[in-house]
Amino acid sequence: MSNYKLEIKNLSKIFGQRIIFQNINYSIHSNFVLGISGSNGSGKSTLVKIIAGVLSPTKGHVNHFVNGEKIDYEKLFNFIGFVSPYLILYEEFSAEENLKIISKIRGIKYEAEYIKELLAKMNLYSRRKDIVKTYSSGMKQRLKFIFALMHRPNLLILDEPTSNLDNEGKESVYSIIKDYSLKNIVIIASNEEQDLAHCNEILFLEKYKSQ
Repeated sequence: MSNYKLEIKNLSKIFGQRIIFQNINYSIHSNFVLGISGSNGSGKSTLVKIIAGVLSPTKGHVNHFVNGEKIDYEKLFNFIGFVSPYLILYEEFSAEENLKIISKIRGIKYEAEYIKELLAKMNLYSRRKDIVKTYSSGMKQRLKFIFALMHRPNLLILDEPTSNLDNEGKESVYSIIKDYSLKNIVIIASNEEQDLAHCNEILFLEKYKSQ
């Protein structure tokens, strides 16, 4: 098992004159679920994008370590799985074709048995050959979880993870969070009480608006 560590130091993000958040300091290890909560527009998505290396902070640093070694920024995508409502799918292809395309783009091995297991867990196996544009919004959200998990990341980032999901879909997500956090880090950005109930600690962004 790899020991993963996420270290956030003096992190701030400012757009123009608007302080999104400032001076966040946090450190977590594998076997941990961190919740990020705040009102709409408080910066939840901004923070998780910075953690994932998609956005740059105005000030401060986010460092990732595996087994004590700092991960180079260029290799960070190999260690992170990201789920959010705003991620794009190739809707003209089937779910199975999407997964094969993504594995080629990312340069990762397509593990057929593991993918089958994930499709079954997210109740999509029987629809794996259907064109994604025929999927409901909830089915598309579940497919995004498979994208995020297919390379077995050490850090799973979930931005509004149960958006568009029915109760069955939510239970599948909560099962993944429970199982995956046993050996890895999971971050959940959400205001849903059910989502946050699965977290070990919650970071409330309102506390980082002015200090």
